[in-house]
Amino acid sequence: MIKNLLFDLGGVIMDLDRNCCVEAFKRLGMKDPDEFLGLYGQKGDFLALESGEIDADEFHRRIRPLFGTPSPTDAQIDEAFNEFLIGIPVERLKALRDLRRDYRICLLSNTNPIMMESKIAEEFRKEGRELADYFDGVVTSYEARCCKPGKEIFDYAERTCGLVPAETLFFDDSQANVDAARSYGFKAVLVRPGDEFSDLLRDFCAE
Repeated sequence: MIKNLLFDLGGVIMDLDRNCCVEAFKRLGMKDPDEFLGLYGQKGDFLALESGEIDADEFHRRIRPLFGTPSPTDAQIDEAFNEFLIGIPVERLKALRDLRRDYRICLLSNTNPIMMESKIAEEFRKEGRELADYFDGVVTSYEARCCKPGKEIFDYAERTCGLVPAETLFFDDSQANVDAARSYGFKAVLVRPGDEFSDLLRDFCAE
Protein backbone atom coordinates (compact mmCIF):
# COMPACT_ATOMS: atom_id res chain seq x y z
CA MET A 1 0.00 0.00 0.00
CA ILE A 2 1.39 3.39 -1.01
CA LYS A 3 1.46 5.86 1.88
CA ASN A 4 4.14 8.29 0.67
CA LEU A 5 4.76 10.12 -2.60
CA LEU A 6 8.35 11.21 -3.26
CA PHE A 7 8.84 13.76 -6.03
CA ASP A 8 11.77 14.93 -8.07
CA LEU A 9 11.45 18.67 -8.77
CA GLY A 10 12.79 19.53 -12.24
CA GLY A 11 10.93 17.82 -15.07
CA VAL A 12 8.25 16.53 -12.70
CA ILE A 13 6.88 19.51 -10.76
CA MET A 14 8.86 22.33 -12.35
CA ASP A 15 9.22 22.72 -16.13
CA LEU A 16 12.79 23.13 -17.39
CA ASP A 17 14.51 24.40 -20.52
CA ARG A 18 18.24 23.74 -20.54
CA ASN A 19 18.68 25.63 -23.82
CA CYS A 20 17.45 28.86 -22.20
CA CYS A 21 20.26 28.56 -19.67
CA VAL A 22 22.80 27.77 -22.37
CA GLU A 23 21.79 30.87 -24.34
CA ALA A 24 21.80 33.06 -21.22
CA PHE A 25 25.35 31.98 -20.38
CA LYS A 26 26.40 32.60 -23.97
CA ARG A 27 25.07 36.16 -23.76
CA LEU A 28 27.22 36.69 -20.68
CA GLY A 29 30.26 35.52 -22.62
CA MET A 30 30.70 31.93 -21.42
CA LYS A 31 32.73 30.10 -24.04
CA ASP A 32 31.13 26.64 -23.88
CA PRO A 33 28.02 26.50 -21.68
CA ASP A 34 27.01 23.15 -23.18
CA GLU A 35 30.19 21.61 -21.81
CA PHE A 36 29.84 23.42 -18.47
CA LEU A 37 26.26 22.26 -17.86
CA GLY A 38 26.87 18.70 -19.05
CA LEU A 39 24.72 17.03 -21.67
CA TYR A 40 23.65 14.07 -19.54
CA GLY A 41 23.95 15.32 -15.98
CA GLN A 42 25.77 17.66 -13.66
CA LYS A 43 29.54 17.76 -13.80
CA GLY A 44 32.50 19.81 -12.60
CA ASP A 45 31.68 22.95 -10.60
CA PHE A 46 27.96 22.53 -11.34
CA LEU A 47 28.05 19.09 -9.69
CA ALA A 48 30.18 20.43 -6.83
CA LEU A 49 27.51 23.06 -6.12
CA GLU A 50 24.65 20.59 -6.27
CA SER A 51 26.42 18.03 -4.08
CA GLY A 52 27.17 20.63 -1.41
CA GLU A 53 30.92 20.43 -1.94
CA ILE A 54 31.06 24.20 -2.54
CA ASP A 55 28.73 27.08 -1.66
CA ALA A 56 27.35 29.77 -3.96
CA ASP A 57 30.21 32.20 -3.33
CA GLU A 58 32.83 29.60 -4.22
CA PHE A 59 30.81 28.61 -7.29
CA HIS A 60 30.80 32.20 -8.52
CA ARG A 61 34.55 32.48 -7.93
CA ARG A 62 35.32 29.24 -9.77
CA ILE A 63 33.25 29.85 -12.89
CA ARG A 64 33.96 33.56 -13.39
CA PRO A 65 37.11 32.77 -15.46
CA LEU A 66 34.86 30.92 -17.94
CA PHE A 67 33.43 34.27 -19.06
CA GLY A 68 35.02 36.99 -21.11
CA THR A 69 35.58 40.56 -20.01
CA PRO A 70 34.02 42.41 -18.40
CA SER A 71 33.26 39.66 -15.89
CA PRO A 72 29.59 39.24 -14.99
CA THR A 73 28.40 40.01 -11.48
CA ASP A 74 27.19 37.31 -9.10
CA ALA A 75 23.63 38.52 -9.70
CA GLN A 76 24.04 38.22 -13.50
CA ILE A 77 25.42 34.69 -13.16
CA ASP A 78 22.53 33.70 -10.90
CA GLU A 79 19.96 35.22 -13.25
CA ALA A 80 21.40 33.30 -16.21
CA PHE A 81 21.58 30.08 -14.16
CA ASN A 82 17.91 30.45 -13.23
CA GLU A 83 16.99 30.54 -16.92
CA PHE A 84 17.14 26.73 -16.62
CA LEU A 85 13.82 26.95 -14.74
CA ILE A 86 10.64 27.75 -16.67
CA GLY A 87 8.20 27.55 -13.78
CA ILE A 88 5.50 25.53 -12.03
CA PRO A 89 1.95 25.55 -13.39
CA VAL A 90 -0.51 26.46 -10.64
CA GLU A 91 -2.46 23.29 -11.44
CA ARG A 92 0.49 21.20 -10.20
CA LEU A 93 0.67 23.17 -6.97
CA LYS A 94 -3.03 22.52 -6.42
CA ALA A 95 -2.50 18.84 -7.22
CA LEU A 96 0.20 18.60 -4.55
CA ARG A 97 -2.11 20.19 -1.98
CA ASP A 98 -4.91 17.80 -2.90
CA LEU A 99 -2.62 14.76 -2.62
CA ARG A 100 -1.54 15.75 0.90
CA ARG A 101 -5.02 14.81 2.08
CA ASP A 102 -4.30 11.16 1.31
CA TYR A 103 -0.48 10.80 1.27
CA ARG A 104 2.66 12.10 2.90
CA ILE A 105 4.29 14.25 0.22
CA CYS A 106 8.09 14.64 0.08
CA LEU A 107 10.58 16.23 -2.31
CA LEU A 108 13.91 14.69 -3.36
CA SER A 109 15.83 16.95 -5.71
CA ASN A 110 19.31 17.33 -7.15
CA THR A 111 19.43 21.11 -6.91
CA ASN A 112 21.51 23.98 -5.58
CA PRO A 113 21.15 26.93 -3.19
CA ILE A 114 21.20 29.52 -5.98
CA MET A 115 18.06 28.18 -7.63
CA MET A 116 16.42 26.94 -4.44
CA GLU A 117 16.59 30.29 -2.66
CA SER A 118 15.45 32.36 -5.63
CA LYS A 119 13.42 31.11 -8.60
CA ILE A 120 12.27 27.86 -6.98
CA ALA A 121 11.12 29.61 -3.80
CA GLU A 122 9.33 32.23 -5.90
CA GLU A 123 7.46 29.63 -7.92
CA PHE A 124 6.11 27.96 -4.79
CA ARG A 125 4.74 31.34 -3.66
CA LYS A 126 2.33 31.61 -6.60
CA GLU A 127 -0.63 30.74 -4.39
CA GLY A 128 0.55 32.90 -1.52
CA ARG A 129 2.15 29.92 0.21
CA GLU A 130 5.69 28.69 0.84
CA LEU A 131 7.47 25.53 -0.34
CA ALA A 132 7.02 23.96 3.10
CA ASP A 133 3.23 24.25 2.70
CA TYR A 134 3.32 21.64 -0.07
CA PHE A 135 5.60 19.00 1.43
CA ASP A 136 5.91 16.95 4.60
CA GLY A 137 9.64 16.65 3.97
CA VAL A 138 12.20 18.24 1.65
CA VAL A 139 15.57 16.69 0.72
CA THR A 140 17.99 18.62 -1.49
CA SER A 141 21.28 17.27 -2.76
CA TYR A 142 23.32 20.25 -1.58
CA GLU A 143 22.02 19.87 1.99
CA ALA A 144 22.34 16.06 1.99
CA ARG A 145 25.80 16.45 0.36
CA CYS A 146 25.08 13.65 -2.11
CA CYS A 147 23.14 13.29 -5.37
CA LYS A 148 20.78 10.93 -7.12
CA PRO A 149 21.08 8.21 -8.26
CA GLY A 150 23.40 7.34 -5.38
CA LYS A 151 21.98 5.26 -2.55
CA GLU A 152 23.22 7.74 0.04
CA ILE A 153 20.62 10.37 -0.82
CA PHE A 154 17.78 7.85 -0.80
CA ASP A 155 18.95 6.61 2.61
CA TYR A 156 19.05 10.23 3.75
CA ALA A 157 15.46 10.74 2.55
CA GLU A 158 14.35 7.62 4.41
CA ARG A 159 15.87 8.87 7.65
CA THR A 160 14.85 12.51 7.49
CA CYS A 161 11.36 12.02 6.03
CA GLY A 162 10.52 8.77 7.81
CA LEU A 163 9.96 6.86 4.57
CA VAL A 164 9.53 3.13 4.17
CA PRO A 165 10.65 2.37 0.58
CA ALA A 166 8.01 -0.33 -0.04
CA GLU A 167 5.31 2.19 0.95
CA THR A 168 6.73 5.03 -1.17
CA LEU A 169 6.12 5.86 -4.84
CA PHE A 170 8.90 7.93 -6.42
CA PHE A 171 8.42 10.16 -9.49
CA ASP A 172 11.46 11.23 -11.55
CA ASP A 173 12.16 12.26 -15.15
CA SER A 174 15.45 10.30 -15.25
CA GLN A 175 15.38 6.60 -16.08
CA ALA A 176 18.66 6.15 -14.18
CA ASN A 177 17.10 7.62 -11.03
CA VAL A 178 13.95 5.54 -11.42
CA ASP A 179 15.98 2.35 -11.89
CA ALA A 180 18.12 3.21 -8.87
CA ALA A 181 15.09 3.86 -6.67
CA ARG A 182 13.59 0.52 -7.64
CA SER A 183 16.83 -1.25 -6.79
CA TYR A 184 16.66 0.35 -3.32
CA GLY A 185 13.16 -1.01 -2.73
CA PHE A 186 11.04 1.99 -3.76
CA LYS A 187 8.14 1.89 -6.17
CA ALA A 188 9.00 4.29 -8.98
CA VAL A 189 7.46 5.88 -12.07
CA LEU A 190 9.24 7.58 -14.97
CA VAL A 191 7.82 11.00 -15.85
CA ARG A 192 8.27 11.63 -19.56
CA PRO A 193 7.87 15.00 -21.32
CA GLY A 194 4.18 15.85 -21.42
CA ASP A 195 3.27 13.55 -18.51
CA GLU A 196 1.48 14.86 -15.42
CA PHE A 197 2.27 13.14 -12.14
CA SER A 198 -1.40 13.15 -11.10
CA ASP A 199 -2.29 11.09 -14.21
CA LEU A 200 0.62 8.71 -13.62
CA LEU A 201 -0.45 8.19 -10.01
CA ARG A 202 -4.00 7.39 -11.09
CA ASP A 203 -2.70 4.88 -13.66
CA PHE A 204 -0.36 3.28 -11.10
CA CYS A 205 -3.16 2.87 -8.55
CA ALA A 206 -5.42 1.35 -11.23
CA GLU A 207 -2.94 -1.42 -12.04
